[in-house]
Amino acid sequence: MAQKPSIPKGTRDFNAETVAKRSYIIETIKQQFKVYGFQPIETPSFENSETLMGKYGDEGDRLIFKILNSGEYLKKISDEDYQSKSETVITSKISEKALRYDLTVPFARYVVQHQNDIEFPFKRYQIQPVWRADRPQKGRFREFYQCDADVIGSRSLFQEVEFIQLYDGVFTALHLEGVTIKINNRKILSGIAEVVGAQDKLIDFTVALDKLDKIGEEKVKEEMLSKGISQDGIAKLQPLFVLSGDFGFQIESLKQILNTSEVGLKGIEELEFINKTISTLQLKTAKLQLDVTLARGLNYYTGAIFEVSAPAGVNMGSIGGGGRYDDLTGVFGLKNMSGVGISFGLDRIYLVLEELGLFPESVTENTKVLFINFGEVEALESLKAVTALRNEGVNAELYPDWVISGKQMKKQMNYANKREIPFVVLVGEEELKANSFTLKDMVSGSQETVSLENLIFKLK
Repeated sequence: MAQKPSIPKGTRDFNAETVAKRSYIIETIKQQFKVYGFQPIETPSFENSETLMGKYGDEGDRLIFKILNSGEYLKKISDEDYQSKSETVITSKISEKALRYDLTVPFARYVVQHQNDIEFPFKRYQIQPVWRADRPQKGRFREFYQCDADVIGSRSLFQEVEFIQLYDGVFTALHLEGVTIKINNRKILSGIAEVVGAQDKLIDFTVALDKLDKIGEEKVKEEMLSKGISQDGIAKLQPLFVLSGDFGFQIESLKQILNTSEVGLKGIEELEFINKTISTLQLKTAKLQLDVTLARGLNYYTGAIFEVSAPAGVNMGSIGGGGRYDDLTGVFGLKNMSGVGISFGLDRIYLVLEELGLFPESVTENTKVLFINFGEVEALESLKAVTALRNEGVNAELYPDWVISGKQMKKQMNYANKREIPFVVLVGEEELKANSFTLKDMVSGSQETVSLENLIFKLK
């Protein structure tokens, strides 16, 4: 017996209903991107390895899917390389390409490569799949879509303000109320690292701090100690672990903690501007919240950092995130090109909407009417009506195989029921003679004889 086929862990097949719901989310996001003036681009699913490696930190680099070179790739490995068993050495010889880890680094590569054809500031959106060799769990997959929007070529903090509004606009359009947009600033994290004497361990420090809500205060302290951050330095962080209150109160508390750090105070100044502007403009349904533990552990953020949380009571990780990167394109030779961007987590947003029952019923509407097939002559007349209905925007179809016995008639009716098609039309000998159609409501069971004109009217 042949073995039943399967798919890799962390990937999924999507049925028609799921595809329809995902498309609803994508189209909603896309519409808001357009409202805010973003233009679409697309990039290849895989990039040269050197484009991706070294851009996401050690943890991120380990999660990049490498693609084996075509041909006899093992011939490029010398006996010495093989005996070394060095993953870095061997991988560089047998893999020159990799699946993209996110859309931001490919976007930076795109900007540098096409800089002479781009008008700056450049506002782009991109909705495509990405791949990560992560451990699959609820809401975390190895293949998933990202929905990104970025502005590059402007240092204005009004861009951060617009992205907060964009988040609010999308989740309002999806009727997802109670979303929290968390914000921090990398300069504040740098200032805190400076105050505790961990400037040379900024990444280790921020990666550990970012885990506070996941593993708790004591575990975070243990991780910082293991990374070489002193006990005295960690003790100075104690006010951060208990920092609470509204945005303004936390800002005032941070000013006391960072009063000796120029970079930290600059970060506070930026956050104050963003909060003041948003307070003036006001959000529709989302809430802006300062979270000084928010780090997101990525190398390229230099200013504002965003993370979006689902409404209270929904057990889900972040459903969006992003931030300011002042020189991401610098690694590709284009210096001083500041940018800021955000991403929507399509799969997690889907799970949240599903859990809260927020998908409109119309999203999963499929065929509205099925014509029962009684034979070649009847089928041809039915197809004429099907064509007329389709021209009026009604989803209609003809069952392909005609009825020879009552059993096959029942099969067609069962087909309509299983596909949840609300109406069927019967065109038999009597209907052909009278130039009419029998319309049957599959929910109530009632039926009536109508003309083609009335049939179109009722189904529209």
